[in-house]
Amino acid sequence: MSRGSKALLRRMLTPNVSATSLETRKFHVKDAIAKDLLEKVGRTFLAGYGHAVETGDDAALAERLAEIPSRFRGFAYEGAAMGFTVVDGLTFARGRRVGRFMAGSGAPHIYMVYVGIGWAMARLPRPLWPKMAFDPLLQWFILDGYGFHQAYFKTGKYVKGQHQDPAFPWPGGPHQWYADRALDQGIGRALWFVGGTDADVVTDLIGEFPVRRRPDLYAGAGLAATYAGGADEDELRRFWKAAGDCRPQVAQGSAFAAEARRLAGLESPHTGIATGVFCDLPPDEAADICVRTRPDGRDQGELPAHEVWRRRIADEFVSRGRS
Repeated sequence: MSRGSKALLRRMLTPNVSATSLETRKFHVKDAIAKDLLEKVGRTFLAGYGHAVETGDDAALAERLAEIPSRFRGFAYEGAAMGFTVVDGLTFARGRRVGRFMAGSGAPHIYMVYVGIGWAMARLPRPLWPKMAFDPLLQWFILDGYGFHQAYFKTGKYVKGQHQDPAFPWPGGPHQWYADRALDQGIGRALWFVGGTDADVVTDLIGEFPVRRRPDLYAGAGLAATYAGGADEDELRRFWKAAGDCRPQVAQGSAFAAEARRLAGLESPHTGIATGVFCDLPPDEAADICVRTRPDGRDQGELPAHEVWRRRIADEFVSRGRS
């Protein structure tokens, strides 16, 4: 494909940047700083998406994304994973491009790559979903990405209406029941954006959901607060206090975020502030808990390995008095 054809493909497939405006999304605006942060996250995501669509090449993409500031680069990799997955779907490539990306420059950003695949699946018809083998431990991050997308773009239905997809068709198998749980983790991440990083607003949004869904929503929000940032220490402490019985899940999500940033080499001061509040640990030590408790990837009886992992992390924080 010629350079001009690739550029045209990028223009055709990349969503308009206005879609990331808080006014367009009708999200809460806490202040100008938080608004600028969230909109920059959105723009960076779309930049990564567009670069992937246009280059179609892992090495060329990595050169472009290296120019993005480290605080936001992970979101560009997330967008790039969506871009590769969309192009794979439209060209019936069965995951060829995104597979190379996962094994190449996307490997240190593997958590964000899986989330980006979920974004693509939310945009593609089901017959065009990627046909490839995913890591059974990490594949649930795909549904996290799908849930985030739905709450971000279909806020009325998924946040105000608290919609769930009880017959969600992927990934199948004996743990299909867990799909709703993974989707809720993504919805919880999106609530940090819908609430404009305002800890009190996000707490109120979660409080509108049924009690049974709140642990996963709090875990997702804790991850977003740690990875994306946008709240100061006092705000994070209010969020932590309001989480009540869900504090271990907030700590678990925060530790996931610390591990995702460390693995990618994208450490940021705001992450340390959040893990200090939620985990009572510096980010490296919070990330170490994720590494130490990680299952071997095989499902554990009645529970998917992903949920075993999350419970081990949460239990670690309970044993440390973070509850």
